Amino acid sequence: MLDSLADSTVLLSDGRTGLDRAAVAQGIARIRAALAARARPEAPVGILADNSPEWLMVDLATQELGLTLVPLPLFFTPQQWMHVIAESGIGALFCADPAQGAALGFDIVRDAGGPLALCETSRAPQAAELDGVQKLTFTSGTTAAPKGVCLSAAQQWEVAAALREGVAPLGLERHLCLLPFAVLLENLAGPYTALLSGATTICPPLLETGMRGASGFDPVACLDAIARHAPHSITLVPQMLQALVAASRPDDPRIASLRFVAVGGGKMPPQLLEAARARGFPVFEGYGLSECASVVALNLPGAARDGSVGRPLKHRRVAIAADGEILVEGCAARYLGQPVQDDPWLATGDLGHVDADGFLFVDGRKKDILITGYGRNVSPEWPEAVLLGTGLFAQAMVLGEAQAYLGALLVPAAPGLDPAQLQAAVERANAQLPDYAQVRRWRPVPPFTPAAGLLTPNGRLRRAAIRAAHAETIASLFDQPESLS
Repeated sequence: MLDSLADSTVLLSDGRTGLDRAAVAQGIARIRAALAARARPEAPVGILADNSPEWLMVDLATQELGLTLVPLPLFFTPQQWMHVIAESGIGALFCADPAQGAALGFDIVRDAGGPLALCETSRAPQAAELDGVQKLTFTSGTTAAPKGVCLSAAQQWEVAAALREGVAPLGLERHLCLLPFAVLLENLAGPYTALLSGATTICPPLLETGMRGASGFDPVACLDAIARHAPHSITLVPQMLQALVAASRPDDPRIASLRFVAVGGGKMPPQLLEAARARGFPVFEGYGLSECASVVALNLPGAARDGSVGRPLKHRRVAIAADGEILVEGCAARYLGQPVQDDPWLATGDLGHVDADGFLFVDGRKKDILITGYGRNVSPEWPEAVLLGTGLFAQAMVLGEAQAYLGALLVPAAPGLDPAQLQAAVERANAQLPDYAQVRRWRPVPPFTPAAGLLTPNGRLRRAAIRAAHAETIASLFDQPESLS
């Protein structure tokens, strides 16, 4: 792939130093040599690191060697990292801090010749069935244990090629990475697509572009980074766009370079799309799933419809099941430890419809899984169980669909518990959860009962009924977006 590009083309940049085709090829060769020198050179490789050109060169080097790469999101908890490591059989880990690698069981440090250390484990990892798997991407986890999605190199580059064709009329030459590379959306829609186009991928540390963990975001820092690097394209999740709109002004000169702003990872309110365009953001909403190697459908220049997530990319077909569920053909979805599904149609768990012109509309979730404004999938039963485990709550209902953070309706376990005691219990629960699954605001409410229609006879929450009965209280949970700062 690199051989088709001009020698002088700057392919990767950390925002300060640019790497042309020759420098990138040398970096890949250096990493390949380090990987080949391992005691178990065939074992999967993990990476736990901030965005950088080195991250991407590790990715490309593993592809050239036919190895499986397992990105470990920085926003996972140590327990989630250990789950990913155990499930995938990682034999070595690229990381910035060897002490962090040692804490995760990778106690042999090798010099890979770059900013990331290559740490091996002295223990024989459990072998996982990963034939043909180039990337094992773990979702943010609808429960405490993330699920691994197996992807081939061909699946990933197929998506990138379709995206390159779709945005070709815009002549994009500079892409600024704002999302973590461990998030498949940025990994493929950003650098992969840019590499196919011969464009420059600018990937400074996330802190410089305003990202604070999984659920914190500084829009002013991000706007300053956009002004500084003058990219033609960026990729956002809805909550980031909302914050950027609030922090900018009409025809803001800081975003004058932008030609394409892709937004995905969660449902975007129509009012946000309108407000973003009024500010000058060229916004195009899309839709995808990790099981389909990210992007499935995307609005594009000359082929956009407000309220939709665009038409399916040329290599995808979408259908709607009898119950309204969105089905996607051609994903060859496979989860770690499971065979490739026989059915060519993947059931997405999302409800939607397709209009007469082929535009896909996403109407909601088939199940109760919440997708936060930062694109993190959270099953509410997970934080609810942790809250109940404190012993101070009899019932809990967690909410936060398309919001910047999670809120909760809490039923105290006994009368007389004061707010300070309950807040302390919430904080104890949060200490057991990653930041995207923590409860930032809560309200005490009377017990949910079957008699009131808020509980099933077997004790399950009737979520829709509770949302309707407590609509005003729920609205008050999310009326202070500044609480994220």
